[in-house]
Amino acid sequence: MGMKAMDTLALYGGTPVRTKPWVSKYMGSEELGTEEKERVLDVLEKKRIFRYLPKGLETSECAALEAEYKSFLGTNYALAVNSGTSALICALVACGVGPGDEVILPAYTWVATAAAITMVGAIPVLCEIDESLTIDPEDLEQRITPRTKAVIVVHMRGISAAMDSIMFIAKQHNLRVIEDAAQANGGTYKGRMLGSIGDVGCFSLQQSKVITTGEGGMLVTNSEELWQRAVLYHDGAGYQFRFIERKVPAFPGQNYRLTELQAALSLGQLQKMPRILEQTRSNKQKIVSELRKQPKIQLAPVFGGEEDLGLSLIFYVPSRESAKNVAEALTAEGIEAFHVYDGVSNDQHIYVNWEFLMSKRDPWGDHYPWSLRPEMEMEYSASTCPFTLELLQRAVQVHLNHLVTQDDMDDLLTAINKIAVRLL
Repeated sequence: MGMKAMDTLALYGGTPVRTKPWVSKYMGSEELGTEEKERVLDVLEKKRIFRYLPKGLETSECAALEAEYKSFLGTNYALAVNSGTSALICALVACGVGPGDEVILPAYTWVATAAAITMVGAIPVLCEIDESLTIDPEDLEQRITPRTKAVIVVHMRGISAAMDSIMFIAKQHNLRVIEDAAQANGGTYKGRMLGSIGDVGCFSLQQSKVITTGEGGMLVTNSEELWQRAVLYHDGAGYQFRFIERKVPAFPGQNYRLTELQAALSLGQLQKMPRILEQTRSNKQKIVSELRKQPKIQLAPVFGGEEDLGLSLIFYVPSRESAKNVAEALTAEGIEAFHVYDGVSNDQHIYVNWEFLMSKRDPWGDHYPWSLRPEMEMEYSASTCPFTLELLQRAVQVHLNHLVTQDDMDDLLTAINKIAVRLL
């Protein structure tokens, strides 16, 4: 490790490994440039900013974005919506999930995954993650009851969940599988595109994602019926069925439509994605291959492999206390780091911080949808998914992106090794 690694930690007054700020910029928005500007200005020039105007549908930016996604993912159908949350809600409705049904989801995901379930009147059933940070198939099987209708699989932090095992379990129990690929746009599992493996795939185009339109989302599926149900729900007026034959019964919907301006901003960004992700994957592989030589930290086997987009570095240390100390020490060395579950920061990716869920509260001060099944014991506490909390308490996170340089990676590795010698 050399003398530098043995220096006094910056946390205790030593010289930090680096003084320039860590590269923590949003990926997609950093890539916005002249192409996006021209596309948006073209829409303004056309003065056609609502998708479903009677004329000009053939030049719809939303339709063009859907066509891009179908081609990119190899799915038969795509639906542009105004957020990843809307995509999840539409997916649940498409799959027939409704009041009193149970939907299994991982205990580590963005809060919107749980909120979407309750918004259709279904009951979230939490499931442990494993060291990959994605849903644990063994625990998933334990959580299935006769009331389970679907599972939402989250490809967390750009890491693919174990889809073969999950799809096998789902088939055995006749469950719908919804892929939440909000954090893994462009990811693959055994060569298959994430979002195209389950019954429905959902994506987010919010600013912190790989590609973005500020706020936006996409739903994909190979089922015409599921797509048509999603279309109906995303647009209460059913505008799209002016132009295509509706094959499902009418039902009321919301307004989750994407605007032409938002779609124009996102068009063409999928073409940039392979270059961005090639860089993030390469960076992560280099970092992980070096960190595997450091015996005092732990990495999941999937980290740094084909099923890891490289959007984040998470590693595990022996205890909650050491994770707290390592995160503080890394930040002091000039590498912005986070203790994933510190019990203080209220991170909305961790289920115990979802206040509405823990108290089973609806927007009106009551307990819908849990009140639909008063006979059911459904409590949410630290003991619901203890392994997840224990794992995340030992986890340290550093954000990565395609702008990270070799010098940045060298600093990161130097800092981790320096800290491992002193603190672990």
